Amino acid sequence: MKQEQDFGNMQGVMETNNGEIIALLQYENSGMPSSSRNTNHDEATMIKSKSTNQTQSGTTGGGGGGDDLNKVSSKKCSDDECDIIGELIGSYGKWQFLMTFLLSLFQVPNTFHISSPVFQAAHKNYWCQRPVQLNQTPIELWRNVSQSMDNCHKINYNWDDISSDQITVDFRPPSNSSQIPCKSWEYDWDDNLGNTWTSQWDLVCEKEYLKNVAEMFFLLGVATGGIISGYLSDKFGRKTMLFNSALLQTIFGIALYFADSFEIYLALRTLLGLVSVSVTYAGLILAIEYVDGKWRTIAGMYNLFPLPISYMMISGIAYLTQDYKVLQLCIGLPGIFLCFLWFVVPESPRWLLCKGRTAEVKEVIKAAARFNKRELPHNLDKLLKPPDEEHANEGFIDLFRSKYLRLITICFLCIWFTMNLVYYGLILNMNTFGGNVYLNSALAGLVEMPAIAIAMYIIGKVGKKWLFCATLFCTGLACLCAAISEGNEDILWLKITFVMIGKFTISAGNTIMPVYTAELYPTAIRNAGVGACNVAAGLALILTPYLEMLNKIEKHLLMTLLTAWTIFGGIVVIFLPESRKQSPPIVNDAEEERN
Repeated sequence: MKQEQDFGNMQGVMETNNGEIIALLQYENSGMPSSSRNTNHDEATMIKSKSTNQTQSGTTGGGGGGDDLNKVSSKKCSDDECDIIGELIGSYGKWQFLMTFLLSLFQVPNTFHISSPVFQAAHKNYWCQRPVQLNQTPIELWRNVSQSMDNCHKINYNWDDISSDQITVDFRPPSNSSQIPCKSWEYDWDDNLGNTWTSQWDLVCEKEYLKNVAEMFFLLGVATGGIISGYLSDKFGRKTMLFNSALLQTIFGIALYFADSFEIYLALRTLLGLVSVSVTYAGLILAIEYVDGKWRTIAGMYNLFPLPISYMMISGIAYLTQDYKVLQLCIGLPGIFLCFLWFVVPESPRWLLCKGRTAEVKEVIKAAARFNKRELPHNLDKLLKPPDEEHANEGFIDLFRSKYLRLITICFLCIWFTMNLVYYGLILNMNTFGGNVYLNSALAGLVEMPAIAIAMYIIGKVGKKWLFCATLFCTGLACLCAAISEGNEDILWLKITFVMIGKFTISAGNTIMPVYTAELYPTAIRNAGVGACNVAAGLALILTPYLEMLNKIEKHLLMTLLTAWTIFGGIVVIFLPESRKQSPPIVNDAEEERN
């Protein structure tokens, strides 16, 4: 009980990286089959009654377990937050801590794969390849005499007849020579970037857009997987979905190391995005279903906390390897070790109970109770009854059935799109802001940790609406200052500082957004609401790789666009109602009817 009080102020907090499914929010309607959710209160009432009767009658052997359950049942807990599993093994204990910690490790390779293009697709300086006999000619001199200032075309001239001694500043090819496209290029190998997609497949000039296509295909896989992973997780089980997806993620991740064709690389990146979001969804749901009551949101946040740490880790790995293939191998191999957790991590007892697999539920409960040092009642078989089937959840059309639902749905579609566009627009474009890309990425991860912690602390004390609004406006102000300082190398440090301030505030807002969404959507329609929001988030993810191209149009355009979107998002938040209470409520059907 003391442990729960220590974490009381952390209730209702979760960090998420968008493009990924916010499983915590879907838990009430999707995390468990609907029949289980609506019977939780009846089951909890039943167990309280049974344990009370056992204690009063003094039944031999059963009294200890009944007393223990009676004490647990006396905790304050909303009807929709506690169930029979939580009554038996406890809301949160050593077993839940260990399991949620192990599950959080699956987020490390996920973060590696989504942020790797920052280094693998980093821009390299290039120029048209010099003839063999001119390899010692200075680069700038070669550019001048070949009239290759755009590094994509050169003068049509028979360079094989020219020696290195003849190439001087006064050398001039015939004036009537035409320009022809370069067929091969040389790259700057002293830029601390090493071998990237650019140098491996000559993704320059008219083929430069393919780098963005590669990122877009990965994020398209993420968006597609986000739509189907919830259904598959509910049908085949959280553990089965998690480890099958993790195995495929490892296979695809390592296969990318051996891919010599860009087309094959593109296909593997798409499949990698598809399964990576399934790892995120299934792992997050599994972590949430191990705990009970207010600890569901705590577990959701705890499960995703390795994200900023992973951003810093991959920055260091990329700096040490400086080769996109070696980096890919380094971020793909950890999945092998995670697959061995199959023998440690059990299936969700709540999912098993909903599927009627009571024998397996008993085994999980006995192991958890033993680890948590809790006594179980002797009438365990009678308590573990599969719930009755009930009607399906509300659908997408119902999101617009009332004025209130239309308001929050339209607002949240805009907000989720904005949040993901800006959050990933900053993360995936760290190599375009200038300065050291490794240091920039590490700092971006570093500032996210206090942002999460501060948001966790504040949202438990103040309303979320104005805090959420403030994070967006502050991000807009930081992006505006970064846009103003753009292009001046003397104050590059100031621009990077503003970018990091923007990353700090948008990360805090990203922590608040899913919790705020959960509060405003009624329980019966929350699954459909979050699903629609994830579609908007997926669209933003697909667009983020192309934001880099804005700087080629105008150097201030990228940060100006991010400024406009964050201000737009902050204005949209103003139209939302304040949260119904300080921690995420479970809105029942009667309350929704009154609304």
